[in-house]
This record gives sequence, structure tokens and C-alpha cells, in this order.
Amino acid sequence: MSTESTTELKQILSENATTDADLRKQEAALVKLGEIYRDQQNAAELTNVIKSSRSFMSSTAKAKTAKLIRTLIDHFDHIKDSRDAQMDCLIDNINWAKSDKRVFLRQSLEIRLAGIYYASKDYKAALSLLDGLLKELKRLDDKIILTEVHILESKIYYSTSNIVKSKAALTSARTAANAIYCPPLLQAQLDLQAGILHANDRDWKTAFSYFFETLEGFSSQDDPRAVSALKYMLLCKIMLNLSEDVDAIIQNKMAQRYAGTNLDAMKAIAQAHKNRSLIEFEKALRDYKQELSADQIIKSHLSSLYDTLLESNLLKIIEPYSKVEIDHIANLLSQPINAIEQKLSQMILDKVFYGIIDQGNNCLIVFDPPQEDHLYDTTLDTLKNVTQVVSGLFEKTAALQSV
Repeated sequence: MSTESTTELKQILSENATTDADLRKQEAALVKLGEIYRDQQNAAELTNVIKSSRSFMSSTAKAKTAKLIRTLIDHFDHIKDSRDAQMDCLIDNINWAKSDKRVFLRQSLEIRLAGIYYASKDYKAALSLLDGLLKELKRLDDKIILTEVHILESKIYYSTSNIVKSKAALTSARTAANAIYCPPLLQAQLDLQAGILHANDRDWKTAFSYFFETLEGFSSQDDPRAVSALKYMLLCKIMLNLSEDVDAIIQNKMAQRYAGTNLDAMKAIAQAHKNRSLIEFEKALRDYKQELSADQIIKSHLSSLYDTLLESNLLKIIEPYSKVEIDHIANLLSQPINAIEQKLSQMILDKVFYGIIDQGNNCLIVFDPPQEDHLYDTTLDTLKNVTQVVSGLFEKTAALQSV
């Protein structure tokens, strides 16, 4: 777009609209101007357009104004490094909506702002904003918005590792959603959060079914979040030790729509896990760093998987030995000595195997598992029975004396 085009559009917006045709022309100009600044990656000008158009918006219906502002603010998502600008713009428009008594618009923008706080990891600010919103929405009984807020609340609590409150918020979201017709996108978000919480409980089969429902929901609406749901499905199969199923899922017609580096990354992890190879696992993490590390859900579970894989490899190596040098173990696994020593210490403390680390000689001494002596347990059971018999005799004696 040329500079003259933006000037012309601004001129249209500055004119006084006297007819419905003039208003429609200004609405089209406003939308077009927002798209231009989105394409130019110009967050500052987009903010100015939203702010300067308020006088025009005051003459439009409140529902249409809300739609226009939300459309313009959505453009920030396509502008790099615009989170701060979007946050300032949201706060400014929330204050305007309050002063102009546009309740629906204010609520919508506050939910958006809470989402920005969540993305910025400012969980305290996000929860504080949602608390006020929830009290208001429960009085208004707006089930759709209430469901959205509870889902966001569940995500925030999950991110702060407060799993109990995260599950409670998801239950509240489901309760609100069950009272209305739930749109496919909203239902997909519910299923996604349910899958994440079940995965956290290591209930991988249930999590897989929820992620499958999520994938279908997002795919039907061409939502880009479908890729994440598909990755989570593949993760569940890997965690269930069913890495061979990963290829079958990837070859599925629905999955083929999302073919690319994201699926290649999960396929590489599945292959490394199948081969029980730490080297292949680490190579996959390096080669697909963005695809595997950017998503905190994938990252946390892969960290757990890597730990399990390292543990199984260590047990396999030390099995034939009663004494082995730590340097030798580290060389076989191509891992740093400090990391191996730390992991062995943890395994000893967790009683995965019995042994000690001789730091003076830099070696691991492995003991045979101690034989359980059941004599103590049998003796304690016997004494417990004797105590019950003696107590019973005392009770009978006391009863005879009272007679």
C-alpha cells in the first residue's frame, strides 16, 4: 500500500458521517487501515488508529464497536514483538470502555488482557483480573464467556503447578459449558486442557483420547492449534512405550495436513526412545529445538522421558558389575561425568539399586539387593495377637469381678 492510500483512509475516518452509507464506508476504511499497519508490522500506528477512531465508534452500535476493536487488536498477534504495545492498547481501551459503559467490550478486552498476562508469565496479575471478572460473569450468567474464563484460569493454575485448583477451574468450565451449546473451538479448548491435566497425572490413555477429540475440533475449524494437539497425541504414544504407533498416526489422512518439522521432531523422539538411545534423543532435541523446547508441555514431559531413558541405560550398563569406574559409564553413554555421578546418587537414594559412590577412587560399588528378613514382621504380628488375647482376658476378668 502507498502512503497516499493510508492518507486517504485517514481522511475518510476524519469526516463527519451523516448517513448509514458514510458509516459503512468509515468502517471499511478503519478495517483496511488496520490491515495495512498489520502488514507493515507497525504496532505504534495500529495503536494510534484504534485510539483515534473512538469518536467515530461512539456513533456506532455497541456490538459493532466491540467487533471492530477486537478485529483491530487481533492484528497485534501478527506483529512481531508487539506484546507490550498490545498490553498498553488493551488497558487504554478497557478504561475507555468503562467510562463509556460498554460492559461487553470491557469484559472481552479484560479476558484478552488476562491472556496476555498469562503469556507473559505474570500469573498474579492474570488471576487478579480473572477474579473480578468471574464474580461479575456469575451474576450475569453468561455461560460462554464464563467457560472461556475458567479455561484460562485452569491454564494459569497449571502453569503455577497448582494442579488441584487447575482441575477445579476445568470442572467449573465444563459445568458452564454443559448448560449451553458449546461451539466446536471452545469444546476443543476444554478437551485440550483436560488432556494436559490427565497427562500430568500420567494417565496417558485418557490423555490421548482427549487430544484426539481436540485435534478433530481444531481441524474442523482450521485452527493452527491442531498441530499442538497432534504433537501431544504422539507424545502419549511415546510415553506408553508404543513408539511404533507414531508412524501410523503420522500417515493418517488428517495428520498429513500438518506434515512438517513438528511431526518430524516427534518421529525422531519416538525412534530414539524405541532404540533406547540417549545420543539419538539428544540429537533430536538439538535438531528440533524450536519444535520441542518452545512448547512447555512437550518440554516438561520430554525431560521426564529423558530421565527415564538415562536411568534404564545406566541400569543396563552397571548390571554385570560389582565395581565400575564412573568415567567408563560416562564414556559409554557420551555424557558428562558430573551428570552421571549426580544421576547415580539420585538412583541410590531412591533405592533403584543398592550401592555407594567411592569418590576417592571415582568409582561405583554395587551391592546385591538385601534379603528381606520376615522374622521381624512375623514376631510383631505374634506380639500384636498376644496383646489382643491379654487385653481380652483382662476385660473378661474385670467383668467377672463386677459380678
